Amino acid sequence: MLKHLNNYSESVRFQMFVVLVGILLLLGKFIAFFLTNSNAILTDALESIINVVAGGFSLYSLILSARPKDENHPYGHGKIEFIASSLEGSLIVVAGGIIIIKSIYNFFQPVVLEKLDYGILIVAVSGAVNYVVGYITEKKGSENQSIVLEAGGKHLKSDAYSTVGILVGLVLILLTGLTWLDNVVAILFGGIICYTGVKIIRSSVAGIMDEADYELLKRIVQVLNENRRANWIDIHNLRVIKYGSTLHIDCHLTVPWYLNVQEAHDEVEEVGRLVREKIDPGIELFIHTDPCIKLSCTICDKDGCQARETPFQQRLEWELEKVIADKKHGAY
Repeated sequence: MLKHLNNYSESVRFQMFVVLVGILLLLGKFIAFFLTNSNAILTDALESIINVVAGGFSLYSLILSARPKDENHPYGHGKIEFIASSLEGSLIVVAGGIIIIKSIYNFFQPVVLEKLDYGILIVAVSGAVNYVVGYITEKKGSENQSIVLEAGGKHLKSDAYSTVGILVGLVLILLTGLTWLDNVVAILFGGIICYTGVKIIRSSVAGIMDEADYELLKRIVQVLNENRRANWIDIHNLRVIKYGSTLHIDCHLTVPWYLNVQEAHDEVEEVGRLVREKIDPGIELFIHTDPCIKLSCTICDKDGCQARETPFQQRLEWELEKVIADKKHGAY
């Protein structure tokens, strides 16, 4: 729990830093736009507005998601992080659309480009800063299990990649004098920005809809399979729900039918301890214990079991497809 609180505090502080950097970059890019009249540079500037707005909302969502559970929110407030990511993705798509429309308009109403050398310098510096901040933000998000920081970091990195392409276009314009290339570059990267926004929305909606995270499920299954105990005969109906940085795991654990309540409880506690130690210390588990049945004997290698009804046939390796199924298993 202490580690979880430390992760939250670090995430909030880092997001405040990200917002501050975003504001500074926003000012720099708009200065570059007003110096040059370049639609390509406006592409970067408009996305920086989205970075600042989305960053501010993400900061609010991090603070809200850390509120303790209450009667109205028995699973906590972590889902707000998915909503924040959805908003960020939506704003990115809007910005990309605005850029494309303005660039098409300027094919018919061209503008004079000026001081491209200054614009190139400012955009290059801002792009480098964006990438560094994005890389660190995504890494912190992964370490702290924060989808908001991860989404923000990916966005900043994609912004930096876009900046590289924009810089190439600006250099070509500077060297060739073909000003219409400015609109072409802006349309191209406006489309890339829209695609990035759609991907963020897709990921956020998946979280809101509790879409299965198969990579996380595979990690959990691997940890349980490698550290299983004799009384863990079978695990099935494994499900994971994400509430922001908090994970909730449900599963059914089959144990020998003759264990008393305390013994069965101890086995459940051991599963919880193992998952928290190997996966995430802040994880919540809801484990239902099932008594073993005759079919279970075929996969149970527990020595000295006086209740065995059928011979042991083979050890069942827990794999994702088997563990997520809602049924007890036997030898095949």
